Amino acid sequence: MSLHTKRSLLQWAGLTAIAATVALVGCGKKEEPKPAAQAKPEPLKAAWIYVGPVGDAGWSFAHDQGRKAAEAKFGDGLKTTIVEKVPEGADAERVIRDLAQQGNKIIFATSFGYMDAMLKVAGEFPDVKFEHATGYKTAPNMRIYDASFYHDTYMAGVVAGKMTKTNTLGFVGSFPIPEVLRNINAFTLGAQSVNPKIKTKVVWVSTWFDPPKESEAAQSLINQGADVLLQNTDSTAVLQTAEKNGKYAFGWDSDMSTFGPKAHLASAIANWGPYYIKAIEELKAGTWKTERTVWGVKEGLNDLIKIADVVPEETKKKVETIKAGIKDGSFEVFTGPIMDNTGKERLAKDQKADQAWKDKIDFYVKGVEGKVPSGK
Repeated sequence: MSLHTKRSLLQWAGLTAIAATVALVGCGKKEEPKPAAQAKPEPLKAAWIYVGPVGDAGWSFAHDQGRKAAEAKFGDGLKTTIVEKVPEGADAERVIRDLAQQGNKIIFATSFGYMDAMLKVAGEFPDVKFEHATGYKTAPNMRIYDASFYHDTYMAGVVAGKMTKTNTLGFVGSFPIPEVLRNINAFTLGAQSVNPKIKTKVVWVSTWFDPPKESEAAQSLINQGADVLLQNTDSTAVLQTAEKNGKYAFGWDSDMSTFGPKAHLASAIANWGPYYIKAIEELKAGTWKTERTVWGVKEGLNDLIKIADVVPEETKKKVETIKAGIKDGSFEVFTGPIMDNTGKERLAKDQKADQAWKDKIDFYVKGVEGKVPSGK
């Protein structure tokens, strides 16, 4: 075979291979375009405002733990903002309005004195949901939620009534509103259930969080003979003052046992996480509605925890019996007869207080000394 013939055959073979390749490509399936990646949904924006610092180990700290529980539950689906140490009044209105303008779809105001400010801003932002802790005013897009701290304080009273040597208890109060008066009265009634000789002294500080004032009030009560103290204020100052004086006290809002281990008898706590998760789930599902939610021991929001080893076992068992009764509905803290400290009957014998009665408490029960200050 000549060189020319070989070259011609090679060229023909090459052209045949190219044609076959083209034919295969032409007959093959066309590659489908990849679907465009779906955009990740924007997280729900939620905000909290606090009257104190979140590191106070008290009220604001407990609410912020609840916020963190919501974050853990919803992950990337929730973006939260907090503003702490917001005074009640004009400053609160400015902060709430600013949070609404930032695109937050639900805002939690966690102090009683934020009520009117939140109500005003709620009227300006109908597409935002507003939640107010411990108040009583609502709007189409504003509702209220509360804790039954008087469950805790009654049980604390049982412990205090057994542990006091002077039969004098002390209470550091913030403001004379029904929420706080419920707690003073329940504390006293719980103590009197195991020790009828009990009397309670109260010092008001007109603030939720002011450690020096709280400490000064606690010291005043100790100087007046009180040897077991409780508070409705937000810092650890009362417990620490009791520790310095060799007296007893309770933690408030959260576990404060490490702040005064020798003085600490127990801590009255609030676990806000379940409520915040419920509220956000309802908003996401479109089932959020104006209502009032009051949870307590039964729902797992309130509890008395870390009862100290120095408390007698029989007292601990009594507390557990009371707790079980609150959970199953067989025990009501405010059951008549209840007399105020002027001798007037406020609740008839065997009558159980309803929520409306509890909301209007404006008196001290028998055994609490002094008069309730007028106004906040």
